[in-house]
Amino acid sequence: MSALPRRGIASLTVSLLCGLAATPAVAAPASASAPAQAAPTRAASASPAHAIPAAATSALPVHPATATPALATPSRPTSAAPALAAPRHASTPVLPPPPLPDDRTGDHLTLVVHGAGPGRDGVRQLFCHPEGGDHPDPVAACRVLDKNTRWGQDTFAPVPPDSICTMIDGGPATAHVTGHWAGRPVDADFSRRNGCEIARWDRLVPFLPSAGA
Repeated sequence: MSALPRRGIASLTVSLLCGLAATPAVAAPASASAPAQAAPTRAASASPAHAIPAAATSALPVHPATATPALATPSRPTSAAPALAAPRHASTPVLPPPPLPDDRTGDHLTLVVHGAGPGRDGVRQLFCHPEGGDHPDPVAACRVLDKNTRWGQDTFAPVPPDSICTMIDGGPATAHVTGHWAGRPVDADFSRRNGCEIARWDRLVPFLPSAGA
């Protein structure tokens, strides 16, 4: 009876030893599978999309060396000229001065007078600068014409139509002047039929004869 228990104990011991030897082979797959399960976890933690939340990036400090101030770029100097550099009265045309007497060699007038009286009627030629012709007094005639010459105005202009004139009859004398004066052609008529025409005539005496004297 005592031998059976010993054999039973021996067989039980062998069975236990066999079971312990087989246990690492079964547990090995479980331990090998542990790294495979841990790998996705590490990969997920290294993903940039989940490294720093978007809301947290606005709170990160900026290094002074990488900051670019708004006024760091210097402004370039402008090359535009100031407004006051334009010449004054640039839009006003500059008229040339009237010709000097020495340049007016073409001043030649023909005077025809009627009704002024004996010794005054007739045809007279007058040259000025220098003076000449068959006028009774060419020097005085040229002087009075120069005195009444204004640049931009007609020396022999007629009386304006809207003038108010006194109704004074200065006699039947008439005159007709043609030629060139101060670079302009001349074709003018004179009379003494009212106060305005008398004043216009007398202004050019002695080029025009003093009628009635």
